[in-house]
Amino acid sequence: MAKYDRLLFILNLLRSRRNLNAAQIAGECEVTERTIYRDIISLSEAHIPIYYDRGYKYASDNFLPTLNFNLDEYLTLKTILESSPLNKNSLGRSRVKGIKSKIDACLTPAVAEMKKYNSPSLTMDIKSTTLEPSHEKFYAMVEQGIKSHTTIELKYNSIKSGVIDRAVDPYFLIFIERAFYFVGFCHLRNDLRTFRTDRIIAISLTDRKFIPRKEIDPIKYFENSWGVFSGQPVEVEVEFSGTAARVVSLGHHHPGEKITPVGDGKIKYQVTVRGIEEICRWLIGFGGEARVVRPESLILELRNRAKEIIKIYK
Repeated sequence: MAKYDRLLFILNLLRSRRNLNAAQIAGECEVTERTIYRDIISLSEAHIPIYYDRGYKYASDNFLPTLNFNLDEYLTLKTILESSPLNKNSLGRSRVKGIKSKIDACLTPAVAEMKKYNSPSLTMDIKSTTLEPSHEKFYAMVEQGIKSHTTIELKYNSIKSGVIDRAVDPYFLIFIERAFYFVGFCHLRNDLRTFRTDRIIAISLTDRKFIPRKEIDPIKYFENSWGVFSGQPVEVEVEFSGTAARVVSLGHHHPGEKITPVGDGKIKYQVTVRGIEEICRWLIGFGGEARVVRPESLILELRNRAKEIIKIYK
C-alpha cells in the first residue's frame, strides 16, 4: 500500500473505529508500528486533528459525507466484499479492506450504531484457489499490462503444450470456476488464448505497446462456453434418466440450456456450447444415466474415455 493510500486508510480507520493503538493500526495496514508512528506525525504536520486518548482518535466529523445506506444494504455490501475471490490474494485484500474502511467511515450514526448488534443474514462461500506470493506478483503484472496496453512475455505451463515461452497482449482478467484467468492475443499461436494466472512460471513486461481490439470483451468471448474453454459452437443433445434426470431438472447449468420431459422420468437436455471438452467431463460424472444423442464427436470422446476407465478398473 502506497503511503498516500495508507494515510487515507488510517483516517478512515480512526473515524470508523475507536481507541485503536499503533499496534492495531499497524496490523490493519500490514506495516510496522514504527511506520505508523511516522504516518501519525505526517498527518499531524498536515494539520489533521488527531489526538491520543486511550487510543488514537480523529477530532473532526467533517471528513467524508455520510452514505445513506440502510442496515440491510450495508450488510449486503459487506457480505459481497468479504466473499469476493479478491480476498484470496494480498493485492485484492488490501483493496477490499480500503473500500470497507471508507464505507464504515461514511455510514450515518444510526446505521453505524445498529451494525454493532447485527450480523449479515446472507453468507456466500465462493470457492477459489489461493494464489501463492509469486502468483500474486504475476497477477499484478498481468493487470499492469492490461491497464497500460503493454505486451507481456510469459513462461507458461500449458495443459496441452507443457512449459513454453509466449508473448501475449493481455486484454482482460476474469474469475471463472475457482481461479483467475486472463485472455490475450498470443503471438506464438497468432490467436486469442485463455491463460490461468497460477500456471505462469515467469513473467516480464516488455516495452512494446499494443492497440486493444474493442470487440474483445468477456461476455462475447465466453458466450456459450461451458466453463473457460472456447471453440466452435457445438449443438449437444443428451437423454438423462434416473437420479441424473432429477439432478439436471432441479438445477441450472448453462444459460442456453433447454430441458424437456420425455416420459418414464427421463428428460431431453439440449444446449449449444463451445467445444466438447468441459461438457464431456460433466457428463462422465453421471455414468450410464446420461446418453448422448448428438454430436457424434462427443459420443466418440465419451466412448474412448470409458474404455480407458475400464482398463484401469477391469
